[in-house]
Amino acid sequence: METIRIKRAYDPPQPEDGARILVDRLWPRGLARDVASIDAWAKPVAPSDALRRWFGHDPAKWPEFRRRYRDELAHNPAFLDLQGMVRSNAVTTLLFAAKDKERNNAVVLREALSEAMKR
Repeated sequence: METIRIKRAYDPPQPEDGARILVDRLWPRGLARDVASIDAWAKPVAPSDALRRWFGHDPAKWPEFRRRYRDELAHNPAFLDLQGMVRSNAVTTLLFAAKDKERNNAVVLREALSEAMKR
């Protein structure tokens, strides 16, 4: 069974991270690429610019953001590509830049990936 973790991109890389995949549409501000130790950037699977801007990390919009992002993922061929990447690694860490560790796109993406892997 694959293990899918989430972690802020700004947190130092650890050996137990496995494959480190950035799942944001924008590169994290101030993070040097050589320091980030990112194996892949899954930009196409990130929320659309319109959804990202609408959400604005407003906790009150979280339930609706989750619903809308799940809908985007259901129609996004890049989500299948990401499933393949996750399946090819024992451990995958999805990296995000948001300050809120509980309400961000990586949380939704991990849920969707976990469900898809069980099917």
